[in-house]
Amino acid sequence: MSAIFKNYARYPLTFVKGEGCRLTDDKGEIYFDFGSGISVVNLGHSNKAVTEAITKQAGTLIHTSNLYSIPVQERVADKLSRRSFGGDVFFCNSGMEANEAALKLARIYGNTKYEGKRLRVITLENSFHGRSFITLSATGQDKIKKGFEPVADFFTHVPANDFASFKSEAEKGDVVAFMLELVQGEGGLSMIDADYLEECADYCKANGILLIFDEIQTAFCRTGKFFAYEHYNIEPDIMTLAKGIANGVPMGAMLAKKEIAEYLSAGTHGTTFGGNFLACAAAEAVFDIMDADGFIERVESKAAYMREALINIFNGTDVTVVGRGMMLGIQVPGMQKEFISKSMENRLLVVPAGNDVVRLYAPLNISQDDLDTGLEKISKTASDLGLGG
Repeated sequence: MSAIFKNYARYPLTFVKGEGCRLTDDKGEIYFDFGSGISVVNLGHSNKAVTEAITKQAGTLIHTSNLYSIPVQERVADKLSRRSFGGDVFFCNSGMEANEAALKLARIYGNTKYEGKRLRVITLENSFHGRSFITLSATGQDKIKKGFEPVADFFTHVPANDFASFKSEAEKGDVVAFMLELVQGEGGLSMIDADYLEECADYCKANGILLIFDEIQTAFCRTGKFFAYEHYNIEPDIMTLAKGIANGVPMGAMLAKKEIAEYLSAGTHGTTFGGNFLACAAAEAVFDIMDADGFIERVESKAAYMREALINIFNGTDVTVVGRGMMLGIQVPGMQKEFISKSMENRLLVVPAGNDVVRLYAPLNISQDDLDTGLEKISKTASDLGLGG
């Protein structure tokens, strides 16, 4: 029996090789990966440019710690800052750590600027921000907190797209930040309305409340923009990143406007591994591919094609296509587990989410032939279950 903790309900599959959207298991069977490691391997498995960058860096220098300057880290930070809203960047190892850093920044900002009178953070119901003690407290799903109560009590969860509820909490005067996902990935690909976000952003700006965007699952072109906030033309004060940042090498990042970032001065926060040579080499290769001319346009084209195909597959059924860009899913009422299981039988890997949603996260650079093959597998799975096709 394995000595691994039993905290994962794993599927009975073991993979030994990957290339593009294809994974080969230990029996030699090939699966099409429409999960991308939960929106992590967005450039496909064993991407040549990323692999070459990792290999070159591993043969030179992997790690020195953040006691010393790391040139590749500085390059990646500059590129992210330039591509976003011009803030400073803190590197870590995961999305959970990025959100933890963002919440620490919000706390020290509130304690310093407002003499401790602002400490509460508003987040949304149905949200997911991580599984550390503070980030599970920030998460707006009771199932994530079960068994770990009492959780941190300075979070208030309000329903999404309900400005009156947000304003009612914000007017109490002790709120330092509003933290939200622009698409609730784990929550079932629920979308944030543009009018609601504009109202909230305007209120935050007028009342000195920090606006934090958790873009851990939405960033790096997954929604059809480099960052999802670009769909709204609203800039956050703080943004968190991870998942697709380094195509599978563990890495996360927090960006903050310079006038806010300065509150995390020397000694207030840190990490041993965050932003080391190896992770940043992978991240730089990913960034350069995604920032190249035409990449986002190709993602948008594939996303429109995939959405239309899914709508046609499930036409006339109660299955709904949800999401944005290539952050797509299907809501299959009462049949999520059956759809995932049947998909695996058809050699297609997909990812569950809340609200009976099945996530379909194909690699962003998937070939047309592989995309069509994956859609054929979805159609067959739907037909096998009597859900269209």
